[in-house]
Amino acid sequence: MDGVNEIAVIGLGYIGLPTAIMFANAGFKVTGYEIREEVVKKINSGEAHIVEPEIDELLQKAVESGNLRATTNPDDIKGKDAYIICVQTPLREDKTPDLSYLESAVRIVAKAMKPGSLVVIESTVPPLTTVRMAELIEELTGLKAGKDFYMVHAPERVMPGRIFKELVYNSRIFGGITPESAEMAERLYRSFVKGQTFKTSSTVSEVVKLMENTFRDVNIALANEFAFLAHQYGINVFEAIELANTHPRVKIHTPGIGVGGHCLPKDSHLLLWPAKEDFGLIKLAREINDSMPLFTKDLLFSALKELNVPPEDAVIAVLGLAYKGDSDDTRNSPALAFVGEIEEDVKEVRTYDPFVPGTSGSVEEAVENADAVVIATDHSEFKNIDWEHLGRLMRTRILIDGRHVVENPPRGFLFKGVGRGEY
Repeated sequence: MDGVNEIAVIGLGYIGLPTAIMFANAGFKVTGYEIREEVVKKINSGEAHIVEPEIDELLQKAVESGNLRATTNPDDIKGKDAYIICVQTPLREDKTPDLSYLESAVRIVAKAMKPGSLVVIESTVPPLTTVRMAELIEELTGLKAGKDFYMVHAPERVMPGRIFKELVYNSRIFGGITPESAEMAERLYRSFVKGQTFKTSSTVSEVVKLMENTFRDVNIALANEFAFLAHQYGINVFEAIELANTHPRVKIHTPGIGVGGHCLPKDSHLLLWPAKEDFGLIKLAREINDSMPLFTKDLLFSALKELNVPPEDAVIAVLGLAYKGDSDDTRNSPALAFVGEIEEDVKEVRTYDPFVPGTSGSVEEAVENADAVVIATDHSEFKNIDWEHLGRLMRTRILIDGRHVVENPPRGFLFKGVGRGEY
């Protein structure tokens, strides 16, 4: 983009690091600011701290070219042409948004930026946040938004496991506090984005991002209610959903142990937070999805009761801690919520996740002398398990499938699965 040569990316996590890599490999000089020293050391050595296809090769290219370096020193990002903020916006315990990370990042940018800088917020935020952050920069610097600096909300729209492909080919939205701000951001991102691009206001952009994920959250909640009904009617909900989705105007999502990740569990709360009125459906959907670890617990304890295994004597092996298959991302993972629900009621909980450190070394190690296996993440590895082999290692053969990984329950097991009402 004309006028932009040096970029600072604030926050080098699941979104910030891939974004920094893409700009660096597009020819920009990129400085990544990150408060975690161990992460900075890894990145500068060409080693990624997150699991994502292609990331190691692309990171090494960016670092070796000299176009990407990471730092913990805010002085290193002074005077850049563009600042891209990719920090977390989590929920507090009361489900209100914690914008302290974002505000801290904005304050750092305000100290570092120069007149004419472009500031882009990629973080998912409540409506009106970008305008308020622009006002904060005005207050701290004396610069005028839309005249002396340019402010944009450009939400990320990628899925772990497909980040680099989707960064290039997914459509992007650029919400400026002024039309010129949106235009500047669009030209910058066009250095690597091949998908469609759309320009709008920052508040529309914020709402669009939250609407997208709220739509998915509500659809999943509906699928979970269909799963509840499947248990009452004695049917396989996945068969029913597959058939229903043959209708050209129906696309029901997939039920399961719960909804995780950095977006869906919180975005509906962000959408509703500034609103004067709650209309009910969105909040109810969130409550349904939050209840799914408890529903899975009920399936487990029902199976233990059927086979006369006292819960206080039971050893449970949980397969998967990440919220999504073939990822190491445990943010808001329903698997962790499930472990939290059962750990005080059973003798022992063991976990195994091939992508998450600190778990058992193998499936066999996790299930040896266990009374039940609970599949909580749909990792590819779990789809090819030799259940006859694992069954010989177990004390009691109970299998609970929270992710519809097991199509045909193995012989010799008491099987229960979310939505598998035929068993």
